[in-house]
Amino acid sequence: MNNYIALALTFAASLAFLRLMNFIAQRGWMDSRLSRKVIHVGTGPVFVSCWLLFNDVPSARWLAALVPFAITVQFALVGLGVMKDEGSVQAMSRTGDPKEILRGPLYYGIMFVVLTLVYWKDSPIGIIALMMMCGGDGIADIFGRRIASAKLPWSKDKSVAGTVSVFIGGFVFSALMIFIYVHAGVFAGTITNYLFPITAIALIGALVESLHYKDIDNISMTLASALVGHWFF
Repeated sequence: MNNYIALALTFAASLAFLRLMNFIAQRGWMDSRLSRKVIHVGTGPVFVSCWLLFNDVPSARWLAALVPFAITVQFALVGLGVMKDEGSVQAMSRTGDPKEILRGPLYYGIMFVVLTLVYWKDSPIGIIALMMMCGGDGIADIFGRRIASAKLPWSKDKSVAGTVSVFIGGFVFSALMIFIYVHAGVFAGTITNYLFPITAIALIGALVESLHYKDIDNISMTLASALVGHWFF
C-alpha cells in the first residue's frame, strides 16, 4: 500500500476511536475515569496494528509517527487552554480539569512518538513496551480498583490486584500483538520463541508500575520495559 494512503487510514482509525470515546463520555454513558482508561487501552493496539499497512521504506516510521504526534499536540493545546475540546476533557480527565491532560495522556502520546521512531517494525522491543503501557497500565486501573486486595507494602496507593493486572494485561496484549506480527511475517520464528521474553518484560514492567511515583507510569514503566527488552532482542 502507498504509505500516504496508509497514513490517512491510520489517522482515520485512531481519530474514529478517540471521537467515539469522546462521544460516549459526553453523553454520560461511561464515567470519565473508565473512558480515560478505555482510550488508554484501545488506542495503542489500533495504532500499532496499522503499522502493517506501511511499506518498509526509511520514511515509513516518520509518517506513522505523525499520527501520535498530531494527537499529542492536540492534547497539549487542550490542556493549555489554547484549544477547546470538551469531549476530550470529559473522556481523558478524572475531574474535568483540562490541565490533567498535560500529565498522563500527554506522556502516553510522547512515548508512542518516541518508540515508533526508535524501534518501528525493526524490533519487537517497541511493540512490547507500548503494549505494556496500554494493556498493562491501562488494565490495572480498570480491574485493580474493582477487585478487593491488599495494598503493596512499598506503595500504599497500589494494590496486589492492580500489579497482577499489569502483569497479565501487559503479557496478553504483548503476546497477541507479537503473534499478529509473526503471522504477518514481520518477525521471525514462532510465538513460542517470544513468550519467555514477554513474561520477563511484563514482570519487570509490573514491578516498576507498582512504585509510588504518580503520573509518570506511562514513562517509567514503558522505558523500563524497553530496556529489559534489549536483554532478549
